[in-house]
Amino acid sequence: MNGPTQMRQSAALSDYLAAERTLLAWIRTGLALMGFGFVVARFGLFLQQLQIIEHAPSAQSYGLSLWFGSILIAMGVAVHVFSGWRFAQLARKLDRGEVTRSYPSIQAVAMAFFLGLVGLAMVIYLISIRSSAPSHPVNGQEVSTTSTRDNGIVNSPSNHSVDQTVEKLQAILHSKGVTVFALVDHSGEAAKAGLKMRPTKLLIFGSPKAGTPLMIAAPSIAIDLPLKILVWEDAEGKVWVSYNDLAYLQQRHDVPSELMQNIAVVETLAAKAGE
Repeated sequence: MNGPTQMRQSAALSDYLAAERTLLAWIRTGLALMGFGFVVARFGLFLQQLQIIEHAPSAQSYGLSLWFGSILIAMGVAVHVFSGWRFAQLARKLDRGEVTRSYPSIQAVAMAFFLGLVGLAMVIYLISIRSSAPSHPVNGQEVSTTSTRDNGIVNSPSNHSVDQTVEKLQAILHSKGVTVFALVDHSGEAAKAGLKMRPTKLLIFGSPKAGTPLMIAAPSIAIDLPLKILVWEDAEGKVWVSYNDLAYLQQRHDVPSELMQNIAVVETLAAKAGE
C-alpha cells in the first residue's frame, strides 16, 4: 500500500490566511524589538542627564546601553527580513500544492534564547551600574554627590578642552553683555614658575546690577562675588566646569530667596559651556 499522499492540487484558503497571520505576528515582534532597542539605546543618555541634574562629580559612561539597543534594533530588522523570506517560501509551496509538515519554529526558539541572553546581560549591566553609582574616584579620593553639594561646589562635565570651554564661556558672557573681570590661568602661571599643572583656568565675571542688590541685603556675600567658574582637567583628562552651589551660597550668607535669581545664570552658563 502506498504511503500518504504528499501532493494535492491546491492549498486551502485557510492555509494562506494562517501563513499571513504568522507573518504579521513576526512583523509585530520585529517592531517591538526595534522600539525596545531604541529605548535601551537612549537609556544611557538618560542616566547621564540625571547625573548632570544631580551635579554628580563625575559623569559615568553608559556606552553599553547603546550597544544593547543597537543589537536589539538589528535583531528586529533581521526578524522582518527572515519572516518575509519564510512567508514567500511557504507561499510558493502552497501554490504548488505541497503539504508542509508541522515542526517547532527554529526562529521562535532562537528568538527566545537570544532575548534570554540579552535580558541576563542587561541585568548584570544594571547591577554593575548600581554598585558603582554611590561614589566615583576623582584624583585618588572618593567623592560622592552628597559631599560635593555639602562643600558648596557643583561639578558639571564638559565635552570640550579647557581652552575651548573657556572660549565658549567668554563668548556667551559677551553676547549677554556680562562683564568679565578677570581670567586667571593657574596652569599657565605654574608653567612660568617651572611647575607642571593640568589645565586649570578661573573665570571671574558679573554684573553690578545683579550683584549689588544681593550685597545690600547680605553684605557678606561680597566675599563670593563676582561670580566664578573654574574650568579644570582631572587626572584622567576629563574636563569639568565648577562653580559655587546657589543653595549653599544662600544658606551661607542668608540671602533672601527672591534675590537668588540674580545669580542663577551661573548654572545655565556652566551647562551651555560644557555642551
